[in-house]
Amino acid sequence: MTDQPAHVVPPSYATTQLSRALTRLVESGDERALKKVRQWEDVLAGIGSGRITVGSRAPVADTPVWVTLEVAHGGFATGRALSEVPLTDDEIAKLRQLPGDVPGGTDRERLNLWYLGDAGQAELVAALRAGHYRIDVAEDAALPVVALLLDKGFAEQALDLVAQLRPLMGRLRMTPRFEPVSRPSGAAVRVASVGEVAESLRAVTMPPQLTAMRETLGVWTPLYDRLVALWCRTVDGELPTVDDQVVRGGWPCARYPDDWADERARWIADFDDTARRHLLSGRHAHPKSNFARLHAALRSSEPLSARDVGWIRRAIANTVTRHGAPGSADREHVRAQQAAVVAAPTHVSLANVLLKRLDGVPVDSGVPSLDQLVAELPEGTPIPLHLQDKVARAWEAPVDELVRRGVITSGEVLAIVLPQLTSRLMASGIDDPVLAGLYEQTYTAFRRRRSLLLLNLEHQVRFEELPWTGALAPLRSASSDNAAFRSLQQVTMLALTEFPQTLLPNPLVGELGALANRAGVELPLVEEVAADIFMGTFTTKWRDAAAVASRTMAGTLYADYYDLPAAARWESPLRWGRRTADDFAKVCAERAKEAGEPTRSWVARNGAVLEQSQILTTHNLAVLVNGLGLAGQVGERAEELALRAFDWTVRRLAQRPATRHAALIQVKNAAHAWRQAIYLLSFCEPARRRTIAQRLEERVAAQGIPWFQPAVGGLIGVLDGKRFDAAGAVAGGRRFLGWATGKHWCLER
Repeated sequence: MTDQPAHVVPPSYATTQLSRALTRLVESGDERALKKVRQWEDVLAGIGSGRITVGSRAPVADTPVWVTLEVAHGGFATGRALSEVPLTDDEIAKLRQLPGDVPGGTDRERLNLWYLGDAGQAELVAALRAGHYRIDVAEDAALPVVALLLDKGFAEQALDLVAQLRPLMGRLRMTPRFEPVSRPSGAAVRVASVGEVAESLRAVTMPPQLTAMRETLGVWTPLYDRLVALWCRTVDGELPTVDDQVVRGGWPCARYPDDWADERARWIADFDDTARRHLLSGRHAHPKSNFARLHAALRSSEPLSARDVGWIRRAIANTVTRHGAPGSADREHVRAQQAAVVAAPTHVSLANVLLKRLDGVPVDSGVPSLDQLVAELPEGTPIPLHLQDKVARAWEAPVDELVRRGVITSGEVLAIVLPQLTSRLMASGIDDPVLAGLYEQTYTAFRRRRSLLLLNLEHQVRFEELPWTGALAPLRSASSDNAAFRSLQQVTMLALTEFPQTLLPNPLVGELGALANRAGVELPLVEEVAADIFMGTFTTKWRDAAAVASRTMAGTLYADYYDLPAAARWESPLRWGRRTADDFAKVCAERAKEAGEPTRSWVARNGAVLEQSQILTTHNLAVLVNGLGLAGQVGERAEELALRAFDWTVRRLAQRPATRHAALIQVKNAAHAWRQAIYLLSFCEPARRRTIAQRLEERVAAQGIPWFQPAVGGLIGVLDGKRFDAAGAVAGGRRFLGWATGKHWCLER
């Protein structure tokens, strides 16, 4: 890879993504592929025209940072605003009812301005009080907030807000859809709505191989049996069979019953009719199959040769030997089993059963229970587990219950549902239930916003930066929230105990940060940074997090294994008034030399530096466990969690990656899990650490990955009081890191 500044996004990235999207469109032809093609065409057109600036918080010209943008994979803005949509049928009908003197240069502007008038405000307030509205995009709440502010006597704040919104009223929808929305109550959350689940059920299809098999068994095999029986009637003597590769028994075509010609004509007519409606499939479609030979002989208008009769005899012998004679008990038993397979409900039909059971449930709601939905059919057919899992995504239940039941399967999914809970806590400081409901819906919509690719240490747009959110400040309580603190503790423990092998994903870190703000707790939470956009420095929160890690982990296995600096290292007065933590970046760069000699791959160099930033900060573990008082709870389960993280690491590395890139990802993820295991192991008693290390050694041997033994040896060496040298080596072992600037020793297999 050529040397390239880390802050430059490769110009070929969007072109490559467009090429991949076009390939998928050609292969699948579905709407999703077409949408991706359109998105990447918009990205490239916007970059080419200068309208889009990649890496900026406001990447689209003439569009404020708070506008919700359409974002393609990788964080690239397409130039479209999600609230810049055509008028709905309801809005068109409303527009026709407006007085002719309503100003506005576009239909959207006329509607927005009408809702600023007395009649429009009254309609908005009535809908909010009745709960008859839906906020899909955060901008949908802008004019409702104006209406409520005016209704409550905050005219100055309302006018200031209108001044900020006015330039975009001709483009953006700023009102909600006037329809009720169903939301879980209390502590309940759901992964998906009933409508989303229904869409996934409708997408269930029959694999082509299964379709062909069912057609073969249900359509062509009965015809084949009739064909075999027809030829068997011409055999003189015992039906032929195969014995040790030799055909024995009578010969076909030796006699023809009086009705044979009529039966022959009837079979040919039935075959032709079936062939018009079904494609010949399965083994019967092979040109040298028994079916094909018997069929060809039956249709022949020429006298059959001795060779033809021999093939007929062989075909009869093959099928009689394998399945029994036509009408025999053996053949009937086989056909009964095959008929049962054909008669069994398909996954498509069972998905349709689930769709019918969901009829009548509002598409935007969830389901309070799964028992009746996934109950087996009256005839005893169970609903397959993978279809049950689809329906379970709409189940409304507390977060911990969804995790326990396997509905929430990762930290990423946990991050998807958490805004539903966070939104209620964020709205809890508003006494007015009408305003609180609007605030809750707005927050949930905002958290669905996709992150942008940002450079120059920029941060994503925060909820408080929405103009209408800031306008609500006088109506919100500034006090901290004990419920938010308890939720913060609960979610942190869920993520750590259910997914001990994975980093906290960025969306989850964002939600934890929002909960911390609501709870009045200052936590320097840090995000995972992509190696291909890293600029070589960090903001001061990384330094603050490292200080917490050095202080709280001093003298522990984690500090010894990763050679954490002393807490005093982070007490320099240089930090005050500075946006960046240059000293922290310098330490990371120095420590990254362990990854190997300098290389032209700037991504590998960046990756090695970023890995050290995660090591120094424990990537939020020390900050959360210390700041939330969770050390005791973690300690109680530390041995179990460490074992699970170690086991995951070993299982992951035992898998054979398909490509070099997959191998690099495999090692990187395994190193994440290993680091979390080391952190958890630090809470165990010294004697138990040795026992766990021995078990780990046995697991490595059992999985057949002896090349990973140096990592285990390095851990045992540290447990024995030894220390890694500058190259990350210790007698009999190596420190396990995920990045290398040359070939990783884990890949030298």
